[in-house]
Amino acid sequence: MPLTFRSRLIATALGAAAMLALMAPAMAAAGPTTATPTSGPITVKVNMARILRISAPAATVVLGNPGVADVTIQDPQTLILTGKSYGQTNMIVLDSKGNPIADTLLEVIESQADTVTVFNGAAHTTLACAPVCHPMVMLGDDPSFSSQVTASMNVVQSIAQ
Repeated sequence: MPLTFRSRLIATALGAAAMLALMAPAMAAAGPTTATPTSGPITVKVNMARILRISAPAATVVLGNPGVADVTIQDPQTLILTGKSYGQTNMIVLDSKGNPIADTLLEVIESQADTVTVFNGAAHTTLACAPVCHPMVMLGDDPSFSSQVTASMNVVQSIAQ
């Protein structure tokens, strides 16, 4: 009886799960001698921050491209990751002896929830709509629009002080 696509897919998934189950004890016994990358990149939205908990105390954090993201050691096992610009970079976390704790890929992505992008030829502007739309500055926005929004925000901040 020929196997259907669904049957082959289930058989492949079960085989992979069995292989991982057999490998897990050996991998656990070996212990962490070097940092292991995560299964995929850690994502953070541009202009947003994210808390990262790590398994061992960190002394140093190195970013491949600090123009894409920023990271701060909040306490030895808590990092604050901030997305600065769209793109990818890597992050290496070292302990006090210089041994790697983590080596992973970071990806800064666009926050698309409640935002509207208005295109006018090659120029575009971004609005935050929740539920009423207000201008906001995002990477890639028209420079004159960004300048006007920034000037308006500065006026409001100076009044608040």
